[in-house]
Amino acid sequence: MKTIKDKYLVVGADFAGYPLKEAVVAHLKAKGWKITDLGVTAESDPNDTENMFHRVGLRVGSKISEGEFERALLFCGTGMGIHIAASKCPHVMAGVVESVPAALRAITGNGVNVLAMGAFYVAPQMGCDIADAYLNAELGTGYEWWHNFYEFHKLAIDELEAFDYEEYKKNGFKVKHLGDYPLKLETKPDDK
Repeated sequence: MKTIKDKYLVVGADFAGYPLKEAVVAHLKAKGWKITDLGVTAESDPNDTENMFHRVGLRVGSKISEGEFERALLFCGTGMGIHIAASKCPHVMAGVVESVPAALRAITGNGVNVLAMGAFYVAPQMGCDIADAYLNAELGTGYEWWHNFYEFHKLAIDELEAFDYEEYKKNGFKVKHLGDYPLKLETKPDDK
């Protein structure tokens, strides 16, 4: 698997997301990231329907599903459509963000492995900052002071990964628990 630790990343954009993707990719390459781009490139034909947002999202999502890449970045006009498409692929935990705090929480609290941004809403510099925040954190980062934060969120990720809708329906729409970790809202201590 091509990992974040080794600075490997898969990306994809449709034509609406292309300008933002280009800014973010240039920023990451300058920092030594090895990028595999599965969407619109400078040479892409605007009439090539293979680069519609949902098709790019599925293409990138499949690289996560197949265990080829650990994480991905996606870009379209809103970030929504391409994220929905990627989410159709098994093992994809996708999220759409428009700010650095949202990007941090997407990875630190939700373990998002596919992060989408919308070029209609995210300025290029903000996209670079979002990518940096997302790629330099992992589940639980920054919340070490919060009792059971990691365990609670990891349990949610594991239950979602194991989720089977037909089993859920047969079980009266109740989630099969893989365990339980109590979590209460905590206030960060001043010394942390």
